[in-house]
Amino acid sequence: VTPQGDYLRVREVWEENLESEIRLIRGLVETYPYIAMDTEFPGIVARPVGSFKNSHEYQYQMLRCNVDMLKLIQLGLTLTNARGELPKVDGELSVWQFNFREFSLEDDMYAQDSIDLLKQSGIDFEANSTRGIDVEHFGELLMSSGVVLNDEVHWITFHSGYDFGYLLKVLTCQALPEKEADFFDVLHIYFPRIFDIKFLMKFCDSLHGGLNKLAEVLEVERIGPQHQAGSDSLLTAHTFLKLVERYFSDRASVEKHVGVLYGLGFEGGEGSNTNNG
Repeated sequence: VTPQGDYLRVREVWEENLESEIRLIRGLVETYPYIAMDTEFPGIVARPVGSFKNSHEYQYQMLRCNVDMLKLIQLGLTLTNARGELPKVDGELSVWQFNFREFSLEDDMYAQDSIDLLKQSGIDFEANSTRGIDVEHFGELLMSSGVVLNDEVHWITFHSGYDFGYLLKVLTCQALPEKEADFFDVLHIYFPRIFDIKFLMKFCDSLHGGLNKLAEVLEVERIGPQHQAGSDSLLTAHTFLKLVERYFSDRASVEKHVGVLYGLGFEGGEGSNTNNG
C-alpha cells in the first residue's frame, strides 16, 4: 500500500505471461511515456587490459566485455506520465518486473557479492530457471512494444551504462560494438531520449552518492525491496521527478542533458545526443 493509500502491485513477468504483459504496456505507453528502468545482472567479473585514451574508453571496454560475457537476470520498468502518476491495472497501481531464465548459477560466471545481494533481496534463481523469460522472445516483443525506437518515450535511469548495454544486447542479438561512439549511435536509435540521474546530479549543488542516498536526501520513500529491479525502477522514477522539481527550473533545462550516460563518452562528445539537445 502506498503512502496515499493506493494498492501497488509489482507485476511479476515470466515466460507464461510475457505476451499479455507486453500487450498491456503497449496500450499504456502513449499515456505514460516516462519509463524508469533498472536491471539486475551478475556483477562485474572482468577488466580490460591494454592502453586506453581516457577513463571513458576504459569504462566502456569494461562494460562491453562484461555485458558480452554475462547474462541479464531481471529488468524493472516503471511507467509514469509527466506528473509522475502510475498506470492502474485492475484497480491497482502497477510496475513491471521481468524475470529471465538464461542465467545459471551452475554454469555461468558471476561476482559472488552481487549474487549474494540478489539472493538476500529475494530473487529466486530456481524460479527464474524454470519459469523465466526467454531473452530472444523478450527482445522480439520489446521491438514492437512501442517503448523502444520511439522519440516520444523518455527513459529515466540511474548510472545506466550497464542497464542499456544488456538491453541493447537483447534487442540486437549481437555483441556490443567495439567502439564507444558506435555504441552511442545504436543506443540513440533504440532509446532516443535518455536521462541518467547520476549525470544530472553534477548540476545539483554537489549532490553525490548512489540512488538510495539521493532518494534519502530528496525524501523519496522506497516501496518494495532494494536490489529487486521493479522496486528500484519505481524509486528511480520518483527520484527523477523530485530532482527535476527541486533543481531544474523547468523540463527544458533538463532536456539539454538528454542522451548522456554517466561515466561514458561525454568528454569526447560521443555521449551527447546533438539531435535532441
